[in-house]
Parts: sequence; C-alpha cells; structure tokens
Amino acid sequence: MLPKGANLQKIRDGRKTYAITPDLPGGFIKPDLMQKYVDVTKKYGGTMKLTSAQRIMITGLKAEDIENIWQDIGVEPALGFANCVRSVKICPGNAFCKRGKQDSIKLGLELDRRYVKKEMPSRIKLGVSACPNSCGESVVKDVGVIGTDEGWDVYVGGSAGSHPRLADRLITGLNYDDTLRIVDIVIQYYQKHADIERIGQFIERIGFEKFKADVLAEFYGEKSAETEPKVSQSEAGEKIIPRPGGLTEGNLVFGDPITEDSVISDIIRVYPQTIPVLRAFGMGCLGCPSSAGEPVQQAAGIHGINITELLAALNKVVPANN
Repeated sequence: MLPKGANLQKIRDGRKTYAITPDLPGGFIKPDLMQKYVDVTKKYGGTMKLTSAQRIMITGLKAEDIENIWQDIGVEPALGFANCVRSVKICPGNAFCKRGKQDSIKLGLELDRRYVKKEMPSRIKLGVSACPNSCGESVVKDVGVIGTDEGWDVYVGGSAGSHPRLADRLITGLNYDDTLRIVDIVIQYYQKHADIERIGQFIERIGFEKFKADVLAEFYGEKSAETEPKVSQSEAGEKIIPRPGGLTEGNLVFGDPITEDSVISDIIRVYPQTIPVLRAFGMGCLGCPSSAGEPVQQAAGIHGINITELLAALNKVVPANN
C-alpha cells in the first residue's frame, strides 16, 4: 500500500521514492506556509517542484518519512481518492490581469471548495479562465469555464494526456450563480451515469447531443427526456473494438483470461470486479490517460508490483477462471 497521501515517483536499484502534493487551492500560498515547505523539504532531503495544477510537490521522499512530513507541514493531501476531483486551475482574473473579463478567483475557489477530493467515476480536472485567452487551460479540462463580456461560457469533456480532446461548449453567457448551478448538474449527471471514464470519454460513448440535452433540460427546469445512456460494450457482452483516441487500445473480450499484455482500461471495463484487486495492489488511478494504452505488465513494472502475483489475483475473480 502507498504511504498516506503519497505517490510513487521512481524505482531505482530497488529503492522507491515518493512525492506528496499538499492541498493549495488556486496556487495561493502565504510566506509562513512557504517557509514550512522549505524547512520540511530540507529536513527530509526532498526537492520542491511547481506542478501544472498550481501546487507545490515535494518529491524524492522515503516511505517511512511520509507520516512525519504531513505532521510537520500541517497541510492536508491534495487527493482524497485516486478517482476524484483533482484540481481547479485558476487564472489571475480581473483582480490581477488587465485582460480579465470576469472574477476567476472567486469562482475558482468556490468550485475548489465544493468539489476537490470528491470521489468520482474517474479523475476530474476543472479550469477557470477569466477571458478567452484561457490561461486556466479550460478547453482541455473535464469541466472548464471561460469569461467573456457577457458572462461565463461552460465547456465539458476536455483532456490532455495520451488521448487529448478539446472540450465541447455546453452553454454561454451565464452569471456567477448559474455557472455554479450548471457545473453541479454536469457533475451529478456524470456521477449518475458514467463508467470508469473521463467526462470526455463518457460524452464520446453516449453522444454530445444527448449529454447536452439532458443537462440543459435539468438546468432550464424542462421535462427531461433523460434515459439511461447506452451500456458499455463489455456490459452487453460484445467485443470492444479498439480505435485511436478511443476508450481502449486493447482487445480483451469477456471470457478471456487476463494476461500480461491485457490493457488496464480493458480489464476494468470487461471485468469491473477487478477494480478492488488493482487498488489493493496500489494501482488506484484507474481512469488516468495511461490506462487506455498501458499493458498490465508495464503498469506493474512502473508500480514495482510482482506481475505473477498480480495476474493470479486478477484472474481469481474473473468468470473465465471460476
């Protein structure tokens, strides 16, 4: 198991090093807390790294030091669950930037307060940009908002990673309160209907028009034509056809044994009962971009897991071997 609030960073000559990423909403930090970061990093021989999510990672740490580090720094971990709302990236907004058209800091910090660390079907990232320059990278976030002269435009389904996807524009010109309300509707709809998949993958599976129609019907208080989105191919017992940029790059079919070449996303989609097994071995981030193309043997090597033991545990719970 991973140490509390830590990520495995490297395995070199059998030695594992870890990183922690304390919660730092919007990247704002006061001098006294920054000094704690510096002191703790020196004390435990780590290195500080500014992340793309506007946080400060401390890396190069030993597993046995992690608990004491959290106590010394006095800040909570940035993650609650592997599959949760990860971060809200916030541009400086009209409080600090001459081009800002809206108050991104106010909106971004409220979104952070409401959603960060909340468990989700997969990881979620949010971005808030005060103008169309999109310094919050809103169009490559699962949910992104962009400020204009008319208000906030809301985008859904963006991601970067190994299968980048530009977000779809859902609605435009909202005020502050309505923006919060539509984001809440989007997240609740995703929680209710999605599999272990990013919002963009979920949209690809059910179609953007259906996603938009159901969400906007709830937003406008209309009678919803909402129906259950179509089941995934694995639930229907059909073969998953790999396609570039799609949900999977493997070819595992229901009834097949899991092998060292089976792709992680295939395994969890075809055999969802393997999810607790993977998590028990320390592979909790099952919706990350790497899972869509990473064979289990490669993932095991990265995490320092014995592939023979992992395969035995996985195949023990699949119908093909019971």
